[in-house]
Amino acid sequence: MYTSSEEDYLKAILKLSRKENGPVTTGALATELHTAAPSVTDMIRRLAEKRLATYERYHGVQLTDEGLRIATALVRRHRLWEVFLTEKLGFPWDAVHEVAEQLEHVQHPDLIERLDAFLGYPRFDPHGDPIPNAQGVWPERQRQLLSTVEVGVQVVIAGVDDHSVTFLQHLDRLGINLGTRIAVLERVEYDLSLYIHLVEQNRDLMLSDKAARSLFVEPIN
Repeated sequence: MYTSSEEDYLKAILKLSRKENGPVTTGALATELHTAAPSVTDMIRRLAEKRLATYERYHGVQLTDEGLRIATALVRRHRLWEVFLTEKLGFPWDAVHEVAEQLEHVQHPDLIERLDAFLGYPRFDPHGDPIPNAQGVWPERQRQLLSTVEVGVQVVIAGVDDHSVTFLQHLDRLGINLGTRIAVLERVEYDLSLYIHLVEQNRDLMLSDKAARSLFVEPIN
């Protein structure tokens, strides 16, 4: 058994390593976990002693095979609980993270597999993040940031890169959610903000560059 703090570090290392496609710096971990660098160093040492991670100065932190297995299982539990909370209990997508953070630490041999089957084996969570299967395999999808889409192209919202409550609530106010179809009408040269058209709602709005860089989209088939 590992402490919830140790598990949180394993999840953070996994998240950042997948994003950067390589080792994770202690500075990036400190930023991700909103903690001080000395605390990160102490925890990395603990994880290394338990053979869950390795650390090389000036190179970064990497998970061992066992650390990767544990972190992947944690992410799987967390994201399945988020699906359950939104689809079955009616939680909004900006309110599920903290609850799922608590539920992900509940371990039972059959619970998560039964939950997965009950939900119909979802491949993505309410924020568009991939859910690894029981074998630790991650589903893939073609997606890009909205900020990189060419003017005149139609796409569908497929995920968010900013999971903060304030950003998700901002999207709700704009009427943007997963599955929302949009067309990019114009990119403003001054600040790179976008004029977009919400297809199903048949209305236009302006989206900041910051928001566009926090939204994943995929082509409309």
